Amino acid sequence: MERRELLRLLATAGALPLLAPLARAAGTTDDWQAQFEAADVPWKIGFATPPGDLPLTRATVRGRFPDAVAGTLFRIGPAGHDLGGERYHHWFDGDGMVHRFVIEGADVRHQGRYVATPKRVAEVKAGRHLTEAFGTMPPGVEPPTSADAINVANTSVLPMQGEVLALWEGGSATRIDARTLDTLGVKTWRADLAGMPFSAHPKVDPDGTVWNFGVSSGQSLLALYEIAPGGALRRAAVVPVPELPMVHDFAVTARHLVFLMPPLVYDSKRKEAGASFLDAHVWRPELGMRALVVDKQDWDKRQLFELPAGFLFHVGNAWEEDTPRGARIHIDYVRTQNAESVFTSNREVMRARRVRRNEPRLTVATLDLGTGKATQRELPLEAEFPRIDPRRVGLRHRQVVHATQTRADVPGFGAVARTDIESGRSQRFSYGAQAIVEEHVFVPDGAKAGWVLGTALDFGRQRTVLSCFAADHLAAGPVAQATLPYALPLGLHGAFVKA
Repeated sequence: MERRELLRLLATAGALPLLAPLARAAGTTDDWQAQFEAADVPWKIGFATPPGDLPLTRATVRGRFPDAVAGTLFRIGPAGHDLGGERYHHWFDGDGMVHRFVIEGADVRHQGRYVATPKRVAEVKAGRHLTEAFGTMPPGVEPPTSADAINVANTSVLPMQGEVLALWEGGSATRIDARTLDTLGVKTWRADLAGMPFSAHPKVDPDGTVWNFGVSSGQSLLALYEIAPGGALRRAAVVPVPELPMVHDFAVTARHLVFLMPPLVYDSKRKEAGASFLDAHVWRPELGMRALVVDKQDWDKRQLFELPAGFLFHVGNAWEEDTPRGARIHIDYVRTQNAESVFTSNREVMRARRVRRNEPRLTVATLDLGTGKATQRELPLEAEFPRIDPRRVGLRHRQVVHATQTRADVPGFGAVARTDIESGRSQRFSYGAQAIVEEHVFVPDGAKAGWVLGTALDFGRQRTVLSCFAADHLAAGPVAQATLPYALPLGLHGAFVKA
């Protein structure tokens, strides 16, 4: 099939098989919202819905944020979890709210705004959910006309050319004004790519080149993007991948793109029977974890590897070394035994229930391009939201910053850690029993050790805090901390932009 025809199919389908026949749910509003409101757990504030935008507000600052972190931390996550008394059944379904923390020494200001996607604008006007979501099929919804008709822009952000792109799994990036957080409309890379899926975890090479992908589960097509440092599209194409599963993240090396593909595969018959997009997926451990390696220069050069079955959301980094028998790729990622977290844990928090499943572990896989063999080793360390020094993307690295420390009665993680993936040595800082850690990012500081910057929900005080740590002395605690006078809904990913 010609690539132009593949592109047309993918753009028509979006990342989700949206136009498949749907069995319409009937009946009255369910009781998830009532269960959430009745639950007596203090951490549920992290999954509450802000009634509106949050104006620019000054935080209370202890200490002074270093000059290297003078700038803006952008963050985003699901926030619009309920509407008209009806609550979504999955954390990932909520309308996105984008945040900016403006950091200037002892002065920190916060602003938060809902991303005004066409979906959110129409539903707020109607006072109810009008369309399906990733993990929820509200009663009486109409089939969406395109992927962007259900785009919630709630997963990650990509600062680019004075704007911030709010990213989702299934459709276009959404342009946000970096100063006001105004929604500016969807990003169209090229006219014939309008509506193409642009995934939530682009990678930026040290030279500024942006790589990304998109997934069409129904057509088993993988879209690939290469974007120049100035923001212009260099290339876009799609490649067929048999039994293409749910893929959330990927990695780049100096010469390759690397996709770890868990055996969570789309089943069109389930979708036709009325399942949500999530519930249309089937766990097929017999497929194992497949690793697809694509040559950066020639996307037709691809190699497939096999690893033991497992599930992942996030990748830390990948790098490659040359050996006499060919290149060898090392990739670190966060692995669980199966996909129970996406089906159960991330659902039950929507009614304020903590369901403990197998916890994610930091894992390092090695893909030998010469022999075609793959191996991996799992570190005895709970982990999620891995981040590295952005100057080392695609290059050899050792240090990974990540969340850690699960608890029996509170969802998420209670500590931030910095781990040497080669030696296994790790240091951490615990935020305490009444806190949930969000993603922390690494901020470079020239030749110095750098800084770790991130947010946490202090649900005991019903506040969100922004902390800065010396990267080489993480366990010593924050050198500066800004406390907001309110709690933000728990978010997903962010990016720092230096002033």
